[in-house]
Amino acid sequence: MATHVSPESESGGIPQDAAYDLHELIRRRAEEIYERSGKIRGRDVENWTQAEEEIRREAARYAGRRIAVVVKVNGVDYVGEYTFTAADGYAPGEFAAGDSVAVRFDEDKMYVKRPNGKELETRVVKI
Repeated sequence: MATHVSPESESGGIPQDAAYDLHELIRRRAEEIYERSGKIRGRDVENWTQAEEEIRREAARYAGRRIAVVVKVNGVDYVGEYTFTAADGYAPGEFAAGDSVAVRFDEDKMYVKRPNGKELETRVVKI
């Protein structure tokens, strides 16, 4: 199925996702920092502190904002909204306008396959 991504849209005000797990986001980021830095042992506290700063800064940047990705499937634009905290590290700009992406639908959910192999889960708000 041919799908294309359109530029992200952002506007104010949806409530934060109730499934939000800040601790898990920080843990994952700390693990990424550990791996990127060459798996240096004994830097757990430094990695965690850096991860916590990064995640809290990103969460504050997107707090209270509606973030959406627009995907064209067979000529139809689907707008999928997501929250930063539920995006598993995805940030606007990961897809470029016109990129071909894999997408699947499940009821009101749209799942967009990211370049790293993970899926961005969104809620379809407009067709």
